[in-house]
Order: sequence, then structure tokens, then C-alpha cells
Amino acid sequence: MANQLLTLNVIAREAIATLYEQTVMAGLVHRDYEGDFTGNSGDTITVRKPAVFQVNEFDRTKGIQIQDVKESSVPVTIDRIPDVSFAVTSEDWSLRISDFREQFLQPAMEAISQYTDRLVLSLRSDITQAVAYDPTAQHVSDVLIDAGKTLSDANVPTSMRRAVADTTLTALFQKDPLFVQADKVGDDGTALREASIGRKRGFDNYMTQNITDGVSVAFRREAFALVTRTLPLPKGIGAGQGAIVNYKGLGLRVIYGYDMSKKQDIISIDCLMGVKTLDPKRAVLIKQKTAES
Repeated sequence: MANQLLTLNVIAREAIATLYEQTVMAGLVHRDYEGDFTGNSGDTITVRKPAVFQVNEFDRTKGIQIQDVKESSVPVTIDRIPDVSFAVTSEDWSLRISDFREQFLQPAMEAISQYTDRLVLSLRSDITQAVAYDPTAQHVSDVLIDAGKTLSDANVPTSMRRAVADTTLTALFQKDPLFVQADKVGDDGTALREASIGRKRGFDNYMTQNITDGVSVAFRREAFALVTRTLPLPKGIGAGQGAIVNYKGLGLRVIYGYDMSKKQDIISIDCLMGVKTLDPKRAVLIKQKTAES
């Protein structure tokens, strides 16, 4: 007998929760959280950049100096539609939600999360600031000090700085005694998520397998923006054939249909997505030294 709890709404909620847990870059960059938009591919969203203030010394004779809040914004075109569609048999519908999650939703959401990471990382092409490391050096993580200086010279705040490294640089970090001695940096060796390799040398450090060109990146979240929106439900579908879920700025549409030619049920999961570089000065590339450098 089919598990009556395995409804499309349950599947949608499980999918969005799984996607949120698995994405790396989505949680590290600037996000736009307005969830009331459902539009079409190619639409443009206006994303507000954080306001910038300056500090004035207080003069009792003159009083405080009121600053105008100068919020700026940038347009972001949401023109990508990551999609995962798969067939579901009658036997699959009888699975418990935990089994359905493991067999279908986790692989499906992993695919979308990897796509999201690669899409955000493609913004590295907008960055011109760069530092280089020597892979044979004893303390390869010194490159993070250089990256931090570059950001500081650009007046980037020291809080919420992140570094996302490829597998090669991550391995070199983990062999660096200055990097692995957690007791000297105060993180007790803990990590909030599997991709995190700890807060070291002024950065929250993460590893991703989606950097394949050897160019890692250090940044503050306002350097890049990721915007996601849900597509509208198609017209003409029946009750229970579509669901939309939003969770912490991520939105997914889940559609259920029937493929007559193959005589099988189809579940399709998608969303609208767009990325944009907000401030290239708030990011720095980390490259391996070459003979010329």
C-alpha cells in the first residue's frame, strides 16, 4: 500500500531542506531573500547592496552628524533554470520518506547544489586582484595573510571573510602545521559543516571540488550575489501535481506528471537563478605561483 505521507508537498519540503544543507557557496555570498516573486527566465531583479557609512568624531559643540543612507542597487538577471527530472515507479511511491530522500532527493539536490556552486564560482572571472602561493613552502597558508592584506588595503571589513579553496590547496593547508593547530586559533578544531575546514588565519575556510582550474578565492559576502526565485506553477495541472517551497532564500518548484509513452510518473524539480559580482574589490584570487610569477 502506498505511503500516504509521501505527497508532493512533503517531497518539496524535503528537497529544499536537503538543498540548503548541501550548498556551499549559496550560504557564503550575498543573498536576496524576497520570496514573493514568481516570474520567468530572463526577468531582472534589483538587488540592494549594503549601505556604507563613515565614522565621525563627536564634537559636543556641533553635535552629531546625521548621514544620509545611500543604498545602492544592482540589476541581476535571473536567466538560469537548473532542472532535475526523474521517473518514479509505483514501487518508489510506496517508499518511506526517509528512503525516498536517500534514493532520489539527496542525489537530485546534490546535482543542483553543485550547479549552484559552479555558477557562483564563475564570477571569479570578474576579479582582478590576486595573490600567489608556493606549493613547496612550509607554511602554504601564509597566502591567506597575503589575501587578507589585499582585502584590508581595499578597506574590506575583517569580519565575515571567507576563503574557498580547491582540493589541492586544501590538502596543502591541512599539511601546514600553522593551519592545523586549532588550539592556536581558537576554533577547537570544530567545523559547522562538512565543507568547512575551520576559521584560520583570518578566514572561514571551505573546500569545494567545483574549482577545477586551480584558482581559489577569498572574499567577503558582499563581493558576489546569488538570487533564486520560483517559477510559477503550470496552468492546467491538477490538485496535488505541483508545489512551491521557499526556504532561506532558496526556492524550488516541484511538478508531478505522467509520461504516457513510457507509462511512468515523472517528478521535475527546478528554480530560477542568477548571479552577479557586486564589488570585485571585496574578493581576491588565490593562485599557484608559476615560473613567471
